[in-house]
Amino acid sequence: MVFKNYYKILELETSKVSIDEIKDAYRKAAKKYHPDLNVGNELSEERIKDINEAYRVLSVPASKRKYDRVWNSKFAKGKKAFSGKEEKGALLNMLLGKVPVEKENTRTIKRKPQVKGENIETEINASIDEAFYGLEKKISLRNIDGKVKTYTVAIPEGIRNEEKIRLIGQGKPGKNGGKNGDLFIKINIEDSSKFRLRGNDIYTDLVITPWEAALGARVNMDSIDEEVKVYIPQGIQSGEKIRIQGKGYKTGKGTRGDLIGEVKINVPKKLSETEMKLFSKLSEISKFNPRNEKK
Repeated sequence: MVFKNYYKILELETSKVSIDEIKDAYRKAAKKYHPDLNVGNELSEERIKDINEAYRVLSVPASKRKYDRVWNSKFAKGKKAFSGKEEKGALLNMLLGKVPVEKENTRTIKRKPQVKGENIETEINASIDEAFYGLEKKISLRNIDGKVKTYTVAIPEGIRNEEKIRLIGQGKPGKNGGKNGDLFIKINIEDSSKFRLRGNDIYTDLVITPWEAALGARVNMDSIDEEVKVYIPQGIQSGEKIRIQGKGYKTGKGTRGDLIGEVKINVPKKLSETEMKLFSKLSEISKFNPRNEKK
């Protein structure tokens, strides 16, 4: 078994990278090989294990320095640094700060079957803007020993509502040498005061004046990432919807849903003298009475 090249696993070409660059490479690799995006792909599951292992070692300056000393002295020169299980285990113990444990005599002691630890599930909230662009969030959970542990969760951009992020090996400890369980974190996407997520579509209020509704107009409307021009057809009614294609939420397939503006006609609470006269004149000459309209 050869020594693993953690830099290659994170698709980095050199060890001379900053912690921020390592975190950025981890986010990209974790998203690319995310189990929820590669269901049933055993190679992807093994790959994500290596990615998490590489990140745990390289993201901590102290363990990165230890790893780099070995990497630069042997692996970087094209040699196999380790060839046995005992040597590989000793290296990982050194990197992760573990105390070596004396092995039992397998010839005389019958080992108990390994049992994988239980999975842990929790959930966190993210605003629609945070989910759209992606970010890192910290969560704190209390372990079975009563101690609080903080995790950094990389939320990929465009994550789906109620989609789960899996942190391999961060669940309850295994028994008899079994693997730890996993930590599953469900992401709940919250609507903001401006935007509401419905599937791949984003809804927002499109507030216009009575004269814009009556005469038609071109107005500006905010999407989640830019301002767009919208045509208001003459005679539009409050409650009607205007759809702008391709300006909604990310679908995960390189496309986006639609932006839907729900029309709300805003009548001014205070009118100037001139406006009062104009509305009075309109009241006199207009034959329109919505109460007499046929349903």
